[in-house]
Amino acid sequence: MGAFRLPIWLRIVVVAGLVALAAGASYVAYRWYIRPVTLSIAVGSLDGEAPRVLSAFASRLAATNAPVRLKIVETAGAAESASAFSTGKTDLAVVRGDVGDLSQAQAVVVLAQAVALLVTPPGSSITDMAGLKRVTVGVVGGEVNQKIVSVLTKAYNLDRANVVFKNFAPADIRQALETKEVRAVLLVLPLTEKYLSMVRGLFPQNVKAAPTLIPIENAGAIAEEERAYESFDIPKGTLRGSPPNPDDDVTTLRVSFYLVARKSLDNDLVAGFTQALMSARRDLLREEPILAQVKAPDTDPGAYLPVHAGAAEYYNGTQQGFLDKWSNVIFLAPMALGALATVLATAWRFLRSGDFQTKEAALDSLYALGRRIRNAETESELSEIENQIDEVLRAQRARAATDDENALDAATLNVTAHRLENLIHDRRSALAAPTSKPGS
Repeated sequence: MGAFRLPIWLRIVVVAGLVALAAGASYVAYRWYIRPVTLSIAVGSLDGEAPRVLSAFASRLAATNAPVRLKIVETAGAAESASAFSTGKTDLAVVRGDVGDLSQAQAVVVLAQAVALLVTPPGSSITDMAGLKRVTVGVVGGEVNQKIVSVLTKAYNLDRANVVFKNFAPADIRQALETKEVRAVLLVLPLTEKYLSMVRGLFPQNVKAAPTLIPIENAGAIAEEERAYESFDIPKGTLRGSPPNPDDDVTTLRVSFYLVARKSLDNDLVAGFTQALMSARRDLLREEPILAQVKAPDTDPGAYLPVHAGAAEYYNGTQQGFLDKWSNVIFLAPMALGALATVLATAWRFLRSGDFQTKEAALDSLYALGRRIRNAETESELSEIENQIDEVLRAQRARAATDDENALDAATLNVTAHRLENLIHDRRSALAAPTSKPGS
């Protein structure tokens, strides 16, 4: 039997389908690779400032086509944000270093640093921690400041001194001071003009009378034991410049607000996100002065809150460059292209010739016809064989016309065809000869 041939239109459809399939797969892979990734972030604060700032970041990341987009999940405060993060409800969170379960958190950036302000009204006789004996202290922020209240109580034995800490909403603390329900106030907030103005607004202001900042002299020892805190000196004149209030630096505690990520997040993703975040910070700094406090977290291995490996790559300048990421692809691409070229060449031959028959296969098919000729028993079988010979010869001449390397040369074809014609002639003569009878 002759070689099987697909119609030319079907061959074109097959090759076109394969090309379309490869192109479609490549396009889908490309779109998947460049797609922006959306990460959910839990954020909340008593005054709504933190969600507003993060929303500004999210808008800026979208406007600059950053590789990461943010989905804001607003919470009631830092404690609730830490809870949402630790239970796996969000990918990121804005947390305070001394609040909530941070065992799964890894730092990306320090967003702000909050300072503990222990303040007494103008004219108060309380100037140090010992003066708080049998005093009620109003705590602004409630649950979020329970840790620092506990730390101060332990460090100064305030429970034995009958010091009472009472939680107040920010809007209620001024009235509590005016009615002398409390004689001191504990606030933990960033030293920005917005929050300092809020502190000033709690007390009457005049040249002769000013609120007093009580120093936390044991801040260094507390920070040694409670690593979420660090000792910090409030600069002279922070509350008022002239005359300065305080009139000298005041030692206290400071705690950081972190943007944290899960350890499981891809390093390249977090590195790109960190870079985009720091770029957005520069763009937003004029509109949001609090962003001046944004900085890199501690990248030392023994840091209180370990930095995410992806963020560390950005801060340490060890992000993989193009060649680092794609060196294997660059190395393997020529081999892949060579294989693709072979496939395309095979497809081209398939379109041009109609089958994949090699020289050896063509000769074998002709030799097989020779055996069939010798075994033919009727004229019709010989006629069918002649048709098959003609078909093979036409296919080989067509290949030769297109310079196909698998085409048999003309000399071989002529010799083989001549031999088969002789075999057919001899077999016809044998079939036509009368059969001799026995004994004749």
